[in-house]
Amino acid sequence: MSRTVQLLAALAAASLAFGAVTTQPASATASAVCSVGVGAVTGSGESGSAVLATMPPTWSSGLFVNKPYPAPVRLSSAIASSKNGEGDYDVSGYVVLGDTLYNTYSIVHEDGEIMARALVRIGGGWSSYVALHRSSYSAPGMLPRNTVYGLRRDGVLFRWNAANWGQKTSYPGFSAVKSMALISATATYDTFLANTRGGALYTIHIPVTSPMKPVVKLVRRSGWQGYEAMLAQKCGIYGTLLIGIDTDTHAGYLYAVGHAVGTSTVIEPRGKVPGSFGSAVYFRWISQPEPPPFGE
Repeated sequence: MSRTVQLLAALAAASLAFGAVTTQPASATASAVCSVGVGAVTGSGESGSAVLATMPPTWSSGLFVNKPYPAPVRLSSAIASSKNGEGDYDVSGYVVLGDTLYNTYSIVHEDGEIMARALVRIGGGWSSYVALHRSSYSAPGMLPRNTVYGLRRDGVLFRWNAANWGQKTSYPGFSAVKSMALISATATYDTFLANTRGGALYTIHIPVTSPMKPVVKLVRRSGWQGYEAMLAQKCGIYGTLLIGIDTDTHAGYLYAVGHAVGTSTVIEPRGKVPGSFGSAVYFRWISQPEPPPFGE
């Protein structure tokens, strides 16, 4: 089998594995410090590391990928990484390069050098999009669900089935949204936490049924306009750890968010994240395996 065929097969496997459900011992879940993976595209490459929910927040070690793409990245979905049997990292996700969406898979050495790469073109027309997200879910007895969302500049939110890109649906009305973070991925719905340019914070609950009919619920009326990017990760059974990134001031702030229940949702500030957030593109870095989020 040629190296190209091997890479394409691995790319397909990585897409399915992205949403795999895993379980952890209760003791490990209770004692572990929550963290959220922060991915960033810099001028020289792509980095991924985790911010721990300590007081104040601290960083864990991460992975840097040297020159992962042949062109500048405009948008990135969550990127998943896991150690393979040879001690290298399998890294996969969706990126927009210029006007085109790609599915990407790389084998990366621990020093950041790419050993092999597959870049599969999905389609063009992405220059008018301002956000790209991916949600996946699987459970025993069901086919994995792999869903891609794109927010267009005019406020239309699109959804695709990544197993069949012809299955597209959309819904208008999101032109005020500044950034979005996935906080729930279940068999029947996805939920995003979204901030607006006016400073409000909402949940966008999206059933997986078609046509797409999102349910928007207010969480906070003001105070959230400063974040150009938000990244979220499951914390505990029902909670979410959230980072808001202000690229104007190059600052990041950490929050512990309770299960989303509208304006009664508990949001606890955890402090400013050390370091500078000066990259143009941020995304969630996922270290597999991890359980799906259930923040709403």
